Amino acid sequence: MAAIRIIDLGLVDYASAQELQQTAAFEAAGGGPETLFLLEHPPTITFGRNGGVEHLPFSPAFFAERGISLVQADRGGSITCHFPGQMVAYPVMRLDRRPGGLRRFFHDLEESVIRTLARFNLSAGREDGCLGVWTQGRKICSTGIAVKRWISTHGLSLNLSADLALFDLVSPCGLAGVQATSVHREHGNADITMPLLKDVFTQEFCAVFELCKDISLP
Repeated sequence: MAAIRIIDLGLVDYASAQELQQTAAFEAAGGGPETLFLLEHPPTITFGRNGGVEHLPFSPAFFAERGISLVQADRGGSITCHFPGQMVAYPVMRLDRRPGGLRRFFHDLEESVIRTLARFNLSAGREDGCLGVWTQGRKICSTGIAVKRWISTHGLSLNLSADLALFDLVSPCGLAGVQATSVHREHGNADITMPLLKDVFTQEFCAVFELCKDISLP
């Protein structure tokens, strides 16, 4: 079974996480280890290659005054939000070595989240024509990746905290009427911690992708 390096970055700004992903992607392209980064971001709104700026209802100055960063990312998808209390996972992987191409990769990312939520007795799944993971018609996890030289960067963001105020300032994924939700909102148990969520997700991610944790690497 192939191994993957798991790195928990804690709370890290978007630009720093991007640099770390690019370094890991360069290493992977040269035959180095694949890496799964787990982290949280400070309040940040990002836009994908497909746009998203048009879904901002306020000026950039409005967000700057509130300490919210606006970032143009190179991932797919539209607008989304990041904040403390949201688990972000960035798998840097060699997709040319995995069967099924991009479609299978997205499916397995979503499947990892679906299985993670099931471990907390939350029923979740996919919505036709929409990326991410949904529960009862509400979006609990967003996905968006970039691929260069068949190496993936970016990934997914799974909402844990009940505080989703940042989503009130945008239209999630650029889709009108989409309601964001979280593990704490759906489960009603605030004792589910970020370390626990990361641990369970890592287990399910490795099971779905048929990987083991490389304990020889940090």
